Amino acid sequence: MLQLTKAEEEIMQILWQLGKGNVKAIIGYLPEPKPAYNTVSTIVRILESKGFVDHEKEGKGHVYFPLIKQQDYSNQSLNKLVDNYFQGSFKSMVSFFVKKNDVSLKELESILKEINKEH
Repeated sequence: MLQLTKAEEEIMQILWQLGKGNVKAIIGYLPEPKPAYNTVSTIVRILESKGFVDHEKEGKGHVYFPLIKQQDYSNQSLNKLVDNYFQGSFKSMVSFFVKKNDVSLKELESILKEINKEH
């Protein structure tokens, strides 16, 4: 799976949230100052060429929708982060973030409870 630029990922986050939408709807979810219509349209077409979104015709325009699930992209991005910066070790990554963010014992217990719930 290809990696997205920051701008592409921002558009994908909106499409994942919306489920589907035209360029005007996407712009409505972007923060001020709003980018130009043509800028967002170009990014959406790039996402389409990368296989992340597709469209269906609606009137004279297009409605775009994600082809890639957010969870799948998140997993791929996390795995790439772990491989590139932590030599493939999730343990090293978690240890780094715990130390860097001064996580308390209570927070660690809460995290472990959440992990155990899912298994």
